[in-house]
Amino acid sequence: MQPRNMSMSGVVDLAAVKAAGEAKQKAERSRAEAARKGAAAPTRLVFDVDEAGFQQDVLQRSTEVPVVIDFWAEWCEPCKQLGPVLERLAGEYAGRFVLAKIDVDANQMLFQQFGVQGIPAVFAVVAGQPVPLFQGAAPEAQVRQVLDQLIQAAEQQFGIVGAPVQDADAEGGQPAAPQPATPYDSALAAAHEALDAGDLGGAVQAYKNVLADDPGNTEAKLGLAQAELLSRVQGADAQQVRKAAADNPADPAAQIAAADLDLVGGHVEDAFGRLVDTVRRTAGQDRETARLHLLELFEVIGADDPRVVSARGALARVLF
Repeated sequence: MQPRNMSMSGVVDLAAVKAAGEAKQKAERSRAEAARKGAAAPTRLVFDVDEAGFQQDVLQRSTEVPVVIDFWAEWCEPCKQLGPVLERLAGEYAGRFVLAKIDVDANQMLFQQFGVQGIPAVFAVVAGQPVPLFQGAAPEAQVRQVLDQLIQAAEQQFGIVGAPVQDADAEGGQPAAPQPATPYDSALAAAHEALDAGDLGGAVQAYKNVLADDPGNTEAKLGLAQAELLSRVQGADAQQVRKAAADNPADPAAQIAAADLDLVGGHVEDAFGRLVDTVRRTAGQDRETARLHLLELFEVIGADDPRVVSARGALARVLF
């Protein structure tokens, strides 16, 4: 068995990638253990926001889940029609978005910053970027359609997918029932062993087998992203790859190859910054190719990593 921090072609160091992967897997196991012990904390799907809490409750949270904002006021009759619809849908969608309610009378600065022309007005914040949705008491069918489009765009553009949760305000305020242990533990262990042993093809196939039966398996997604990354850089001539990237700044294939080397070498911010710049300077299919690859690299590091959060914001600023 090769050492865990092995190198390939003498130029890549897996320490950073492996450490990030192991940390994320440990966190996932800790959350699962907490759930089995009944210690999972319910999450509020609908909450009031003021100017003091906007940074944390909306901007920071929007890097993990789409945040829908309902601008309302007590005197606004249409607000009283729309508000309950949005709150019910937040519970029904169960964590695919969260709803922040802002009283415009008490938060005039936010009202002005968003350029609200009238209420009710509904916006979203995704990866720290505001997105206008609609104004007025829209019918529920239209609201559903807008929410579905928002959720799809958040996932496709930024890889932001809200996790299923139970609302803390749900009946009894109790956490969700404990989840059973995964039936894929042995298959995942075999895949991890193949990855550590340098059997990248075997590891890729093993992770894909798990995902074929359980597409949402976080550990398998992370493992597959790592194995595919290592497969791409195996045998690469680092000097040649970096020269091609320097000579062709608008070539997504050249920048992707260099970004892969950056990431495996532990230069995470460099890898993300390179691809954000590629998205900025390209268009059409080239831009889409670079964007999708950046989302794949996010999977390698993990959504909770602050470097991923920062890069999502940078990507959003480029795309918007």
